[in-house]
Amino acid sequence: MNAPAQAPLTGLRVVDLATLFAGPLSATMLGDFGAEVIKVEHPRRPDPSRGHGPAKDGVGLWWKLLGRNKRNLTLDLSSPGGRDVLLRLAAGTDVIIENFRPGTLERWGLGWAELHAANPRLVLVRVTGFGQFGPYAHRPGFGTLAEAMSGFAAITGEPDGPPTLPPFGLADSIAALATAYAVMAALAGRERTGQGQIVDMAIIEPILTVLGPQPIWYDQLGYVQPRTGNRSRNNAPRNTYRTSDGHWVAVSTSAQSIAERVMRLVGRAELIDEPWFASGTTRAEHADELDEAVGHWIARHTRKEAVSAFEEAEAAIAPIHDVQDVMEDPQYRALDSVTEVDDPELGPLRMQNVLFRLSATPGAIRWAGRPHGADTEEILTGLGLSAPEIAALRAERVL
Repeated sequence: MNAPAQAPLTGLRVVDLATLFAGPLSATMLGDFGAEVIKVEHPRRPDPSRGHGPAKDGVGLWWKLLGRNKRNLTLDLSSPGGRDVLLRLAAGTDVIIENFRPGTLERWGLGWAELHAANPRLVLVRVTGFGQFGPYAHRPGFGTLAEAMSGFAAITGEPDGPPTLPPFGLADSIAALATAYAVMAALAGRERTGQGQIVDMAIIEPILTVLGPQPIWYDQLGYVQPRTGNRSRNNAPRNTYRTSDGHWVAVSTSAQSIAERVMRLVGRAELIDEPWFASGTTRAEHADELDEAVGHWIARHTRKEAVSAFEEAEAAIAPIHDVQDVMEDPQYRALDSVTEVDDPELGPLRMQNVLFRLSATPGAIRWAGRPHGADTEEILTGLGLSAPEIAALRAERVL
């Protein structure tokens, strides 16, 4: 179960104290590329993700994904014994990821002062809804609130419909990616200074970044982006269209050359000569006409015919997949984007593969999420605790 020697993060130890979902997912991403990740859970209140979503034979499937490549330790951090064990663990750890409300670790005697004293090279990653300071810092924060506050929901949905939230953890996932990046930046800084530092990650911020130029548009022009459904104010045609066999496809024309190829393909080449066709913004002002042209052509072809014709014309199209389609798609299969993992509890199961491919130092899924506390004895023994000391901690309900 050790990381392959060529994995780029081999030798890095990460302690994951976080729950739901940004912090733990960032730790998963680090573990995928060789980091030794120790997941710490309360002995009587396991990570809530173990109970989120469907289960098989009483085993939560989401946890199998989120908990992969992690060893599991139970520890009551609020107890003196738990505090002592964590400080001992921190002494040999590179990164601790936590998402308690600001002040919680400090209340337990596990704040930055204590952790930094135990290990001056430690990077402490604090993932919260709103950050460590400001008027909202002590509010409970979830990705849904970030999706609402960032402006995402306000621009998502049909023009005459309500703001729309995503049916999955979008803001958390974006924050997880940003957190993994922040860890790498902090570790690079440590190489120069020899000292660790605090990463303050507010879930409301990364999603704001990926929403693009909305703040600068408003600052300079007073422009507030409206809801446009599947259309874009930046280019057209850009929409979803139904095929003759009842499927849906998505078309994008962000590049001018692609827009011209699409109109030639659908038999409306004359529109290319219109003055307004020369830029994405002015094309978007004629979206009704362009959508009618593209939609009429696609409605007379099956999904396979439409995709093949667009591909031959070097125009941009994609089928709109549900998860069954994703599992069967030949491109995803070629990339092994959804890969098979052998699990002692459930047998072979398929899940998303590591995020990217490195030619010389690849990542890997070494195991799926393990049972609650499965590695407690091994981890504590590795810290030098004796069997009587471990038994005493169990008797005190620390483990």
